[in-house]
Amino acid sequence: MLESLVRGALKQRLVVCVIAVVLLFFGLNAATKLSVDAFPDVTNVQVQIATEAPGRSPEEVERFATVPIEVAMTGLPGLTELRSLNKPGLSLITLVFTDSTSVYFARQLVMERLMEVSQRLPQGITPVLGPVSSGLGEVYQYTLEHASDGNRELSEEELTQRRVVQDWVLRPLLRSIPGVAEINSQGGYVKQYHVLVNPERLRHYKISLSEVYDAVSRNNANSGGGVLPQAAEQYLIRGVGLIQGVGDLGQIVLKEINGTPVYMRDVAEVKLGHDVRQGAVIKNGTTEAVGGIVMMMTGGNAKEVVSRIKARVKEINDRGMLPNELKVVPYYDRSELVDAALWTVTKVLIEGVVLVVIVLFLFLGDVRSSLIVVATLVLTPLLTFMAMNKLGISANLMSLGGLAIAIGLMVDGSVVVVENAYARLGRAAELGESKVRGILNAVLEVATPVIFGVGIIILVFLPLMTLQGMEGKMFAPLAYTIAIALAVSLVLSMTLSPVLSSYLLKPPVGDGDHDTPLIKALKSRYLKLLDLAMSNQKRTVQVSLATFVLAVLVLPFLGTAFIPEMKEGSVVPGINRVPNISLNESIKMEMQAMKLVMTVPGVKSAISGLGRGESPADPQSVNESTPIVSLKPRSEWPSGWDQTDITNAMNDKLKVLPGVQIVMAQPISDRVDEMVTGVRSDIAVKVFGDDLDDLKRVANQIAKVAQTIQGAQDLRVERISGQQYLQIDIDRQAIARMGLNVSDVNDMIETAIGGKVASEVFEGERRFSAVVRLPERFRDNIEAISNIILNSANGAQARLADMAKIQVLDGPAQISREMAKRRIVVGINVKDRDLGSFVKELQAKVDSKVKLPEGYYLEWGGQFQNMERALGHLKVIVPITVAAIFFLLFLLFNSVKFATLIITVLPFASIGGVIGLFIAGEYLSVPASVGFIALWGIAVLNGVVLVSYIRSLREGGMSVKDAVLEGARQRFRPVMMTATVAMLGLIPFLISDGPGSEVQRPLAIVVIGGLITCTLLTLVVVPTIYHWFDEAEPEA
Repeated sequence: MLESLVRGALKQRLVVCVIAVVLLFFGLNAATKLSVDAFPDVTNVQVQIATEAPGRSPEEVERFATVPIEVAMTGLPGLTELRSLNKPGLSLITLVFTDSTSVYFARQLVMERLMEVSQRLPQGITPVLGPVSSGLGEVYQYTLEHASDGNRELSEEELTQRRVVQDWVLRPLLRSIPGVAEINSQGGYVKQYHVLVNPERLRHYKISLSEVYDAVSRNNANSGGGVLPQAAEQYLIRGVGLIQGVGDLGQIVLKEINGTPVYMRDVAEVKLGHDVRQGAVIKNGTTEAVGGIVMMMTGGNAKEVVSRIKARVKEINDRGMLPNELKVVPYYDRSELVDAALWTVTKVLIEGVVLVVIVLFLFLGDVRSSLIVVATLVLTPLLTFMAMNKLGISANLMSLGGLAIAIGLMVDGSVVVVENAYARLGRAAELGESKVRGILNAVLEVATPVIFGVGIIILVFLPLMTLQGMEGKMFAPLAYTIAIALAVSLVLSMTLSPVLSSYLLKPPVGDGDHDTPLIKALKSRYLKLLDLAMSNQKRTVQVSLATFVLAVLVLPFLGTAFIPEMKEGSVVPGINRVPNISLNESIKMEMQAMKLVMTVPGVKSAISGLGRGESPADPQSVNESTPIVSLKPRSEWPSGWDQTDITNAMNDKLKVLPGVQIVMAQPISDRVDEMVTGVRSDIAVKVFGDDLDDLKRVANQIAKVAQTIQGAQDLRVERISGQQYLQIDIDRQAIARMGLNVSDVNDMIETAIGGKVASEVFEGERRFSAVVRLPERFRDNIEAISNIILNSANGAQARLADMAKIQVLDGPAQISREMAKRRIVVGINVKDRDLGSFVKELQAKVDSKVKLPEGYYLEWGGQFQNMERALGHLKVIVPITVAAIFFLLFLLFNSVKFATLIITVLPFASIGGVIGLFIAGEYLSVPASVGFIALWGIAVLNGVVLVSYIRSLREGGMSVKDAVLEGARQRFRPVMMTATVAMLGLIPFLISDGPGSEVQRPLAIVVIGGLITCTLLTLVVVPTIYHWFDEAEPEA
């Protein structure tokens, strides 16, 4: 079959070339259509259910909303995790499904269960589903600004107007963009109509508050009276009674006394006001602002969606679509990061290709042979892009990183083929065969080892495709792209390379043993070394075993980590204050913090989202903020600084703020960590139990222990207490004497103090709620609230303080649950130390020092959980891979001995990788493990090329020693070439410093370090010990 493939290609040479050119254009077209993002989306399939219950405490939210919904959701097909967060007035439940579940199917299931449970929820509590977005969803964030803003502080009126524009003009314009899931409006004041009822006037006119409330809701409607036929026509009948504004509200009649009407304006002040605020946006520490966050649909193409958003925003700004000359000004734009990350990889790819071409030229010394190999080098990535589009793999750091690793590998096949064809042409005269015939034989001679060699490399990457969870989504694209690229290059080396050789190669002068000056110099030294090694066999084996032992001894000193942190080019200095802080105080503090951040060199802007926006799926409280600090271009940073220095400088500046926790993060990693594990830390110690006080005590003990361990930083215990409550305990006997029900008192509390929406006022398409409540002076302190008067049906009146006990109590600020059990989290980040050893030490200390109450237990989560899972998975996969390689080698050589000979290369290949990591100070992380896997593939390929040649010489009747020396001399160049090419393809990764290079660096270090030792060993140790594996001398 193989022979007929090569023969067919050489017969139809022109057809092959035409197909290649056509594919080239298809590939270029595919490259422009690639779905582009900075990193693979590692978020799990999840559905969020948000339930707003205004004015309820976390315990009530948990009891009335969360628990019934959680119970309804248990046992959904594919549900793997269920966690919830209960805050004052908000319940947020996150359901995580298996990766094979479609997110839309999952939402459908959740929706069905919600319909069942919603009848059992208290009135006014309606659960909604969060947007269909993922951890990478927040692609574009902006504020609304006016040209004259400068650094002045905006007034309340301006902020209200801008919020109206954001909600009613801008949001619909942006939400209609394909690929946008949701726009979360933030900051400013939400406009409302306020009816502020004066209780003294009510008593004077003997009107109750509930009558006022009913009057507003009943005097705001239109009606339809059907059709009125009039001769040949007909009229539609409509009654118009909608409130047109503040004036109409004031003219509502409440009752009449002796023929004189009592109007709403007689008992209440009617005016425009704003809703109770849940959060704010602070710009550069100078003023509040109004803005929004654009969320992208799950699985969207970030680059494309952002470019659509930018096009729409440009249109809005250029055509002045927003009133009052407002403009949309972005402060976070994902495409900048995508471009930077892609440029990192593209640059590496281009540098890799250039280095590879130079190497080929130096080793082959012949422009024509180099050109043939470059043809494969150009076509392979383009054809891989076509396959990526078909399989829906997006072009990101990981998948393109796979291509960069494959750069050195994809030329292997063609190098060996072209090399052999060239040598064969030199002997064409003595063999007496035509050029095409010679090329055919040359290809067939090396076809089997090449196919097996490349096949083994592909096989080596297959296990990576079975990784699960976060690391599976990170590294599977890399494995797929490498496998596709290698398969493509293999086909090309068997079809296109021979065809181009037949066109381009000229028979060399002489006998085709054409060594370039570089190869000559290297080879003469190598042969001396080989000679030395073969005469001192014992010494050679001892030295190599000694280096192997050294590497094994170094291994325990390598720390373990998960995936190195990416530098995204924006920083999020998260600030956490005490839970019962008021919004205004929080805003003051945030202003001060942002002023400090703006003084750090290299900072361009600092926009902080404090509390939550209007999307209920955003559970931030008023005491938390996530500022996004955008940095200037690198050229404007202080010399020698990198992102870490800027982060540290910020941290130092913010240390002066009293009583806050500060955690440094980055926009994406922050969101992804939180969405994947529910925690924003490297290590999360979760304590499960029932009583909040016990949970808090245990968590604080664990935090104390953790503080004593070297490397711990950003320690934070979830703040579950510290919220103060003004509790109004209703005295049942007292209200019974008055003839009142509990609901009468509750209505009074909700309406008079909280403010209750009675109706909606329409302004064209826009709608604003009309709220009835008492003026501020009647509800702004405990005494005023105590003096609120309750009216009974028979005209009796009493103070609220006489009907209820009013007191200030401490209570929970939030309650977290996981798998239907309460929990508290201690989050720890680890600095200048590897995760594995830190957790070991912490676990040992916690076991000895912290005593858990009965029925309480701990779980270890965060990045650590991912690392444990990934390394556990690799422990199973790696032996299977080695076994598979062994099996393939056995198939190739039909002998267990030779298979064993080549497998011995693996431990020696690993030596360089281990020592490389040790010298570079990198940890044994998932990328490093991927590096080892790639390295083994290349090592085996080289072994196969050398040993199969020596065997074919032996079959030709040479003695073992001669065959070994001749084989080593003949195969020196292809082995050196594949190794150097693979190494140089990765060198750009070592020196690049763009976003994303941190993830690829350990991988490059392992492969480069390993190739240096493995090439030495393949070329020196394998020939030395070959005779142990070869059977008796052939009979003379």
